[in-house]
Amino acid sequence: MPAAPGRPRAVSDPAASVASMRVIYNTATTLNGYIADEENSLAWLFAVESGSMPDHIAFLEPMTVLIMGSTTYEWVLREEDLLAHPEKWPEYFGDRPQFVFTTRDLPVPAGADVRFVQGPVADALPAIREAAGDGDAWVVGGGDLAGQLLDAGALDEVQLSVAPAALTGGAPVLPRRLGPDRLRLRSAERYDQFVHLVYDVRPAG
Repeated sequence: MPAAPGRPRAVSDPAASVASMRVIYNTATTLNGYIADEENSLAWLFAVESGSMPDHIAFLEPMTVLIMGSTTYEWVLREEDLLAHPEKWPEYFGDRPQFVFTTRDLPVPAGADVRFVQGPVADALPAIREAAGDGDAWVVGGGDLAGQLLDAGALDEVQLSVAPAALTGGAPVLPRRLGPDRLRLRSAERYDQFVHLVYDVRPAG
């Protein structure tokens, strides 16, 4: 998955550390803006041949909390068979707490720190910030959850790995109207067949 460089932090003031959490949405997308097809499949992504990708370990280093919606969570459980093989969970996520937004009771791999939340995203942000401590939060997916974080003024950065593929429908990468006054391109790098774009999200005027 895409990566972002870590940043030095001053952590002498615990309150300041919590307030410093940045929320980063990092995902792969087709060139016409879909992260999954109509059946929530990523087969289009796995079909892309690429010998190099951004450093996932470097990206994860400053991430102390993960955030995802129920569709993404269930896809990860199913794709990696994590309920049958919970030992694989730390290989992907370490011991980071995972906040999953859902209205349903969902299974949890043995030993995983999964915290189910529901209701408005803004209501969950204090708990997420507390869990993050002096680190950042990675929005693993999906696009609508990232949009809700944007609505709440909590989305700080968007990282997109754009693949040479197009879909006729599915899950949009960010189903919100967002003008160029809100996005600032920080970097663009090529990784074989992918282009990795990093945008800072500016506060609403």
